Amino acid sequence: MTLNRTVRRFASAAVGALLAGLALGATPAQGAERAADPPVFDFSACPAAEELPAGADPGTWRCEVMHATGHLRMGDVDEPLTEPMKITFAEGRVDGEFRQVFGEMTAAPIRVGGTPLTLTPQYGGYSDFLSDDTRRGEFDIKFAIGSAYGPPARPSSSGCSVGSDKDAVHLVLKDTVPTRVISEDPLVVAFGAQDTDFAAPGTRGCGPLSRVLDRALGLPSAAGANAFDMDVTVGIRPYV
Repeated sequence: MTLNRTVRRFASAAVGALLAGLALGATPAQGAERAADPPVFDFSACPAAEELPAGADPGTWRCEVMHATGHLRMGDVDEPLTEPMKITFAEGRVDGEFRQVFGEMTAAPIRVGGTPLTLTPQYGGYSDFLSDDTRRGEFDIKFAIGSAYGPPARPSSSGCSVGSDKDAVHLVLKDTVPTRVISEDPLVVAFGAQDTDFAAPGTRGCGPLSRVLDRALGLPSAAGANAFDMDVTVGIRPYV
């Protein structure tokens, strides 16, 4: 779905004028394939061993760094994710119960074509990457709204976003491509996942801009009208 020309011109001009004056201040699969040049993963954001849950044995825990590219369709936003979102977390078991500790999420701004806006994916406060027969995992995400005017494009520092920690976009990811090992040393796996059932809220924390931004982005958007497709590679490192 795209905006018609009249709405797009109005939204682009209005948003541009307003923004200009606002300070937006898995078990590895068999038959592993060795990649010639496996991706390089930064494990510096892994939770420290002392940050693991009480009773956790670091020798049985591991840190994972996910790189996800793909495509986002949300309201009137229909854009590729060419720069990877990077998500770092630790996982293991305590007394037989699966546990996770979130580390960090970083992502580059996504330019929303036809507007001066950028959306920067951010952690929405909840994650559960334990896979089962029904889903790959669940993840809450919000999108900081920024302006692409002036180098470099940067996310909002004022709290203006699509969703918030209280009503983030809740993704329930399902497999589209089975897990495969692309490197055994270091251990790197890859898979495809998507959610085509999530609902997207309107903008939050944007003050008088909210109505214009919602119109420009086509938000809120009901469940079934959106899609987040991801091509994921994961670097895995044991704690001991």
